[in-house]
Amino acid sequence: MEPSPTADFTALDRIAAQQRERWHRQYEYVLENSPFFSELWSGRRVAPGLEDLASLPLCDKEMLQLSQAAVPPFGSFLAAPEKSVVRVHRSSGTTGRPMNLVISAADAQQTAIVGARAQRASGLGARHRVVHCLNYQLWMGGFTDHTTLEMTGATVIPFGIGGSELLIRTIRELGITAISCTPSYPMVLERVIEERFSDLSPRDLGLELGLFGGEAGLDDDGFRTRLETTWGFKARNANYGSADVMCNFAAQCEHSKDLHFVALDVLYPEVVDPVSGESLPWRESVEGELVLTHLARECQPLVRFRTADIIVLTGTSPCACGRTAPRFRVIGRRDDMVVVRGINVFPTSVATLINKFPEFSGEYRIVLAGPGPYDRLPLEVELLPGRQGDTALEHALSAAIKSALQVTAQIALMPPNSLPRTAGKTRRVIRKEKK
Repeated sequence: MEPSPTADFTALDRIAAQQRERWHRQYEYVLENSPFFSELWSGRRVAPGLEDLASLPLCDKEMLQLSQAAVPPFGSFLAAPEKSVVRVHRSSGTTGRPMNLVISAADAQQTAIVGARAQRASGLGARHRVVHCLNYQLWMGGFTDHTTLEMTGATVIPFGIGGSELLIRTIRELGITAISCTPSYPMVLERVIEERFSDLSPRDLGLELGLFGGEAGLDDDGFRTRLETTWGFKARNANYGSADVMCNFAAQCEHSKDLHFVALDVLYPEVVDPVSGESLPWRESVEGELVLTHLARECQPLVRFRTADIIVLTGTSPCACGRTAPRFRVIGRRDDMVVVRGINVFPTSVATLINKFPEFSGEYRIVLAGPGPYDRLPLEVELLPGRQGDTALEHALSAAIKSALQVTAQIALMPPNSLPRTAGKTRRVIRKEKK
């Protein structure tokens, strides 16, 4: 059953009825066709109501990776005949071995419709020409996100990554009005403009919308303001998702900096305690790990999949934009969380503090030696060109981190343009083996 393009505006009681109906069919389908879940559930059957979902065990990325290693190439959680597969992608593999992700024609259509809801929420529409600058080489965020952009009615320019100088020329020559990329990529373009286009500023390109995804950053008001001031566009997180589940199912609108969960008709969300896995109530201000269940998926349906994203629910009533979709913010990732003297520290919290200082470029890395435990937060922070670092600046940043996060930071000030920049996802936590 194909989802409605406007389900994010539908009354929640109608959505709940759709969820119950679809879960009943999906549960029977998974039980019959997915050896992975049949084994995980150990022959257990539950009543088809979603109220019993929490009685089923959670699954996670590592379990899926082991399944694909044991039953290559697609794993025992492939629930459809291989002839149904129309496309194969791979995850980026930043948290382990890459995953082989497959979708049917129906899965692809569903993903495009839901992703288009998210992009429309962020302002993209038929009047725009949008250049898509995510990796088309196997990564789900490339071609699949391209289809979501097309579904909005916008004209899409499939640029991909690399060739930044050519990209700048292309934006000018084609009159492009929106860009889809990671939030760290504009800073790469700024350097290219400075070095290769001395008579040009980022604002001169005439972009109206910056549509971002794949990385954290836009929750930081300082970072968002810097982007909008430098480029003259509206910056929106238009592309939040989990490649293993659905490429894009949440986005910001013009009225809210929180993410709208626009996939309720085909994706059932839960929040659980990130340590114990215990279910938490779905209500405002609750904080925990996001868990997702497909309600209508053919090829690789997942039930109670742990995303590793730590979120806080910020709204369950309709937004000023008219969407009934619940809203949330991502605090960080369970696998990026650094524990310093028993305190959980997320890179996004560190970034917010760094961006309050005009001396810094906003680029930083947390470089960890060994598995821990850690008594200090080892932090590399890059200076802006023309800015000088000194002990006083180190102490000021250290004091800000201590006051806000209650941990001691070991700070190394790095020369301008010395930390790596990428067109794809930028790694903020580097874990090195202790020699």
